[in-house]
Amino acid sequence: MTDAVLVRDAIEADLPAIRDIYNHAVEHTTAIWNETLVDLDNRIEWFKARKAKGFPVIVAEKDGKVAGYASYGDWRAFDGYRYTVEHSVYVDKDCRGAGIGELLMRALIARAANANIHVMIAGIEAANAASIKLHEKLGFRVAGTFSEVGTKFGRWLDLICMELRVTK
Repeated sequence: MTDAVLVRDAIEADLPAIRDIYNHAVEHTTAIWNETLVDLDNRIEWFKARKAKGFPVIVAEKDGKVAGYASYGDWRAFDGYRYTVEHSVYVDKDCRGAGIGELLMRALIARAANANIHVMIAGIEAANAASIKLHEKLGFRVAGTFSEVGTKFGRWLDLICMELRVTK
């Protein structure tokens, strides 16, 4: 099913779809620990900020529509962490389970290697078994768990941190 998916750099015309995917995750999942929906101006500023720092924003396009997106950015804003990034990957609700997340992640890991990134960090809500399984498949390992460090939908959430050594 994923053979008809094109992974490419995002362009500004993709931002309404990226906004919609993001907002669906905000409203319905614990993948994003925000509770406020964003507007198009927010995604435009986010996109510009990522591009200004040289960070990739990529999309998976299926049948002419954005089926998911991924990006990475600073993990921590101190010089010593400049070779470590934290990434995000989100798939449209109607396209989940088709391998799109894996395609996006493999492309993002390749971008990180080409950018001389040493480590990629994933912060995953502990009950998100699908994301944990995907990251393990791609070689990420659990680096630690923080208990009850976030809240959403009236409950405390645990955060699993996973890491991948991209460059040796």
